[in-house]
Amino acid sequence: MILITGANGQLGTVLTEALKEKYGNDNVLATDISKNETNSGLFEVVDATNIDALQTIVKTYKVSQIYHLAAILSAKGEQNPLLSWDINTKTFLNVLEVSRLNNVKKVFFPSSIAVFGSNAKKVNTPNNAVLNPETVYGISKVDGENWAQYYFKKYNLDVRSLRYPGVVGYQSLPGGGTTDYAVDIFHKAVIGQPFSCFLEENTALPMIFIDDAIRATIELMEAPSNKIKTRTAYNLAGVSFTPKQLANAIKERISNFSINYNPDFRQNIADSWPESIDDSEAKKDWGWQPKYNLSALTNIMLEKLKEHYKQAV
Repeated sequence: MILITGANGQLGTVLTEALKEKYGNDNVLATDISKNETNSGLFEVVDATNIDALQTIVKTYKVSQIYHLAAILSAKGEQNPLLSWDINTKTFLNVLEVSRLNNVKKVFFPSSIAVFGSNAKKVNTPNNAVLNPETVYGISKVDGENWAQYYFKKYNLDVRSLRYPGVVGYQSLPGGGTTDYAVDIFHKAVIGQPFSCFLEENTALPMIFIDDAIRATIELMEAPSNKIKTRTAYNLAGVSFTPKQLANAIKERISNFSINYNPDFRQNIADSWPESIDDSEAKKDWGWQPKYNLSALTNIMLEKLKEHYKQAV
């Protein structure tokens, strides 16, 4: 049985369906702190901060793999740093310990480009760059990467991790991240509203289309153990762009789309992050290759959201 924590989030929603399609509905258990109307198949309400509740689920369902996605994201995390630290670190430690005690075979931990800070190289940031994050979210991800490596080396627990860039997807609304403008902008464009961007127009950030992010996650987890050379986390790249470049791509398809720029506290977060990512280690070790560039990403986002809003009328 495959267990997913944080299954109601942006990534969890899509990953749950992809895993069900690949392994069958009866072999994937989605969990979160609440159930919503879109949940189908096996689902349990589980608070991952409660290690006893987590262990009960793992034992009851004979879980062999855990995808641990429960977390508070970067922008939301800055509004309540201590709560964010507590939730992000405690839940992962609970997952690691329950996995060790119950012979779980593989664990996935989502890291982030938030692990990098202003001391890292901005362009083509390498996998082994200095990690000096400037958000509590980034601090918690560095912490998680080190715990992942520790449990692998000390207990031989097969923990694998990716440093996600901003994930752009149409299946759910933004969840409180600094790169979320790149999702919200499409919603505004499709419903004919102007978009107010909380980043400056020339702020380049690494992004990835959600289909690429999901495929990378599953490919990493399916790779033979001897191919996984990095036991902290792998850099993952898709496409880098600025708000202005994205807005121009949308204007080419929706001519009356308008955007204005009102940078807020998230600008400081973005300024501390890379502009582009070097993911050559992932390509070399387990064959990663992205498929979606800015044009393809823009086309599919607009197409899918037009369908969504047409159905909602």
